[in-house]
Amino acid sequence: MKEPVQISDQAISEISNIIKNKNIPEGYGLRIGIKGGRGCVGVNYVLGFDQKKSDDETYMIQDIEIFIRKGELMHLIGKRVEFYDENDGRGFVFNDPD
Repeated sequence: MKEPVQISDQAISEISNIIKNKNIPEGYGLRIGIKGGRGCVGVNYVLGFDQKKSDDETYMIQDIEIFIRKGELMHLIGKRVEFYDENDGRGFVFNDPD
């Protein structure tokens, strides 16, 4: 299956640096998910490192293992994770590709 989420090269580089420099335990992957989604507020997208759970889909994107809960896939399909690094801040953002 094609990956439901794209990750920019800059975001991949930053994720790799975090894995290497922050002592992420062996067997952990990058969890991409959502939080919220009730009412008209919408969803918030979340990233973090976690172990695989039984209801996860697993993908490999440039040697990074990605975990996404099956129930959250529909909210993430087509999103692109990018790393924003400008004078006003830095961090990961979710965008809809052009």
